[in-house]
Amino acid sequence: MFELKFSLNFNVFGILPRTIKGLRGIVFSPFIHANVTHLFNNSVPLFVLGSILFMFYNKVSFKVLVYGTLLTGLLTWFIGRESYHIGASGVVYLLFSFIFFSGVLKKHFRLIAVSLVTIFLYGGMVWYVLPIAKGISWEGHLSGFIVGTVFAYFYKNVGIVKEEYTFSKTDFDVMFDSHGNYIPPQEEETQLNDINYTYIYKSEEE
Repeated sequence: MFELKFSLNFNVFGILPRTIKGLRGIVFSPFIHANVTHLFNNSVPLFVLGSILFMFYNKVSFKVLVYGTLLTGLLTWFIGRESYHIGASGVVYLLFSFIFFSGVLKKHFRLIAVSLVTIFLYGGMVWYVLPIAKGISWEGHLSGFIVGTVFAYFYKNVGIVKEEYTFSKTDFDVMFDSHGNYIPPQEEETQLNDINYTYIYKSEEE
């Protein structure tokens, strides 16, 4: 919006792969967009997925968003074409893949439901990690998707996880061994205390 209001072009602050100058785009590129449509297309899923991230993955949300964004930009800098890569679409793919795979890996029913909703809303984005459209940084999409997947695996045991239930044994359960064979109850052996008798003969009393 700042660019449009003052007729400026900040594309040169985007990611320019494999150049020293292009490294600054790792920080600045998510805030630079080509036009209002580009900004709108990224803002809506960013808001939705960001809300889901902070609602269900609050313990790691900041790390995923900040470190994930930086790693996404760095990977784009390595694999991208020699062109300026701008926009927050890499971050969108980062959040999308993290939320989807986290629910699958954690195996928690509520998070799986969130993953299904996510794939229902934005599953069509997966195709754009491939070079199927001109003018789109599919390298940025792919980078975000990869980083989000790695983070989902790395944090799979943090936060909400599937609960493991441990069933307590009853008196009936102890009657069987681990293979299901019946174990007859054993009678308790009673130990009798030794009783010592002292005999005093009548002749000794006299």
